Amino acid sequence: MLWAACLLPLVWLTVGGLRDALGANPIETITRATGDWTLRLLLLTLAVTPLRQLTGWHWLVRLRRTLGLYAFFYACLHLATYVWLDQFFDWPGIVADIVKRPFVTLGFAAFVLMLPLAVTSTNGMIRRLGGRSWQRLHRAVYAVGVLGVAHYWWLVKKDLTEPIAYAFVLATLFALRLWHGRRMRRTLEAQAA
Repeated sequence: MLWAACLLPLVWLTVGGLRDALGANPIETITRATGDWTLRLLLLTLAVTPLRQLTGWHWLVRLRRTLGLYAFFYACLHLATYVWLDQFFDWPGIVADIVKRPFVTLGFAAFVLMLPLAVTSTNGMIRRLGGRSWQRLHRAVYAVGVLGVAHYWWLVKKDLTEPIAYAFVLATLFALRLWHGRRMRRTLEAQAA
């Protein structure tokens, strides 16, 4: 069911494209939708651990990899839309855009950080890297979250409602993780005493 739910935005875009119903600027619609879904799925991925800690629902952990890989999938679509439909594979123009426009720089940096996370998401890679090394590497997802929110924030010119909402969700997830970490340390210290 999770796979089907994660594919619904792509189905919506495909049907909209086939029906010529993506608005006056379909490239902007596709770029915006794929970027939004990248960020939403990334935040859902980051929400798995705090939700598990608050609810005790350990089955949520099984969803994290799928959510993270779909976040990467939509990031790939987002980047492909930019490179292909928006820039028409103008590589010098793309490089200049990455250097010149901060929101493009942040988005590109977030994508580059997501690459090793996606590549190392298999059980085989976890075994090869070792659990601790794998966990250290995958902590980069926090930086990806910050870069993704900042990318969207700097992109928006007028109505900051959505970027602020994403930033609030991300800050809440970070606060929950810090709170749980401190609570666990206090528990361990109390047991050691």
